[in-house]
Amino acid sequence: MKYNFTYKVFCLLLFGCYGSFSFSQGYWQQRVEYKMDIDFNVDNHQYNGTQSLKYFNNSPDTLTKVFYHLYFNAFQPNSMMDTRSRTIEDPDGRVGDRISKLNDSEIGWHKIESLNQDGVALAYNIEGTVLEVKLAEPLIPGSATVLNMNFQSQVPIQIRRSGRDNAEGIDYSMAQWYPKIAEYDEKGWHAHPYIGREFYAPWGDFEVNLTIDKNYVIAATGVLQNPNEIGYGYEDEGVKVKRKGKSLTWKFKAEKVHDFVWAADPDYIHKIATVKNGPELHFFYQEGEKTEAWKELPDLAVKAFEYIEENFGEYPYPHYSVIQGGDGGMEYPMATLITGHRNLQSLVGVTVHEALHSWYQGLLATNESYYAWMDEGFTTYATAETTSHIFDRSDRTQARNFKTYVYLTQSGKEEPLSTHSDHFNTNSAYGLGSYYKGAIALAQMNYLIGKEATARALKKYYYQWRFKHPDANDWIRVFEKESGLELDWYLDYWLNTTHTIDYGINEVREEDDNTVVMLKREGMMPMPMDVLVTFSDGTKKIYYAPLGIMRGEKSNETDLERIILPDWSWTHRYYEFTVDSSKENISSIEIDPDGYMADVRRENNKWEN
Repeated sequence: MKYNFTYKVFCLLLFGCYGSFSFSQGYWQQRVEYKMDIDFNVDNHQYNGTQSLKYFNNSPDTLTKVFYHLYFNAFQPNSMMDTRSRTIEDPDGRVGDRISKLNDSEIGWHKIESLNQDGVALAYNIEGTVLEVKLAEPLIPGSATVLNMNFQSQVPIQIRRSGRDNAEGIDYSMAQWYPKIAEYDEKGWHAHPYIGREFYAPWGDFEVNLTIDKNYVIAATGVLQNPNEIGYGYEDEGVKVKRKGKSLTWKFKAEKVHDFVWAADPDYIHKIATVKNGPELHFFYQEGEKTEAWKELPDLAVKAFEYIEENFGEYPYPHYSVIQGGDGGMEYPMATLITGHRNLQSLVGVTVHEALHSWYQGLLATNESYYAWMDEGFTTYATAETTSHIFDRSDRTQARNFKTYVYLTQSGKEEPLSTHSDHFNTNSAYGLGSYYKGAIALAQMNYLIGKEATARALKKYYYQWRFKHPDANDWIRVFEKESGLELDWYLDYWLNTTHTIDYGINEVREEDDNTVVMLKREGMMPMPMDVLVTFSDGTKKIYYAPLGIMRGEKSNETDLERIILPDWSWTHRYYEFTVDSSKENISSIEIDPDGYMADVRRENNKWEN
């Protein structure tokens, strides 16, 4: 008996400990610390770099290899990005076949001159834009290692996001410019070749020292550490200062970010605006007739940040920089590159959109290869809300997003949002889907669970998941918990299919001095029903048919009387309910009068007497 008892205790301890290890791991993510010194030659557009990368393995796995992204290698003839651009049905006009025509002095490249792990030289292989590295010593769970690299790079002619000499005359737009460690998460390594789409990387701290010709002004992620040393203080807005020596070293630090961008031009002027109880906003641009709108931008950007922080969550960094550069608008941690030759409304719109990426890409940072719609879509939704506030257009906040989504459904190009970003058949399917269908994924929550619950859930989602790489299930669970409703079906339909919503009023008939209304689900996607009945005397009632698989109903946020009807089962295409009034006393009956549901054919939504 003693043996058996001891054996049982041993088993309990063994499996108890194993269970604790396996099932109480919870959320984990990798962490990095970059230290880089860059010596930049503006004569040949090349630079030498040293990189010390401390990599923390917080995963439960032992790692025997690591991967880096070498983005500049995409800017070479016959690269994957070049080939994809020349063969896709609707190439981006900024790229087209331009890469295939670059000469040796115009292409981009990264060359790895040395790479070691804690002083031990490493074997590696370069496959296009991916550097494959075999570790000398396996990296066990809970340990860290230092990877030291010397590299040389050439900046390509401006084609897509990064490069030199953009269309507006900005010398250097330095995005995706350094060998960047790939992300490793519960699904393994994400070392996707770069074809010009999306990004995914671990959070960490950056110390970047950039040595460049003294005539250049640098704008970057992070906070400048030595403004006095280089003779350029942020308090000297736009003032040209004489600097000693041939070159200067700009020193930047950024904490808890997953990328680092910078831009450089000798003609940048610099302006600052401060958000109340928020960050300093920095603006870098070339002064001229085509950038007159930039003079008004700081005040409107402050107004935008105040609205964003109130409605979507606090911005946790001390700085945000709006930098003229790039080829449109592209977000990075603590900064954005935008083209600057715009009217005021366009300039504000792109600034707000890219700034909001700090929330949905910079801080939530989903794996954009799989969930681009959670970044681009949610950013597009929040942009519409914010710009409507700035320009007082509350009457049509999400109208453009709904209209564009309906266009996508009718285009014949739509693909499921679950498609990998790089593998959409057309650029239009990717763009319209991730931006606009993604925006509607969130906008429709106002219909499904109510506006108040949506606003609360959106903030909770941000605070719960910032700095944590959430996926689609993480997002939907926050909204389920806040509303008390089951919403997995919504994600299944909206993410994994191209089924559309189309409901109509099929019949209105009188029976025994009452009115029977028959609704019909014309589309494949089920939804709960808000039906507004307006009577001849002007009074109104809402008849609400919950969707059975939601397991409940939203709150009534109107001042109108609401009649809760029996659940509508998703298997049934027809649904009848009775209005306790004769048909002649009813003026109109309308499905979703507020237009919060993405019904692709609204002409059958209303019956009028």
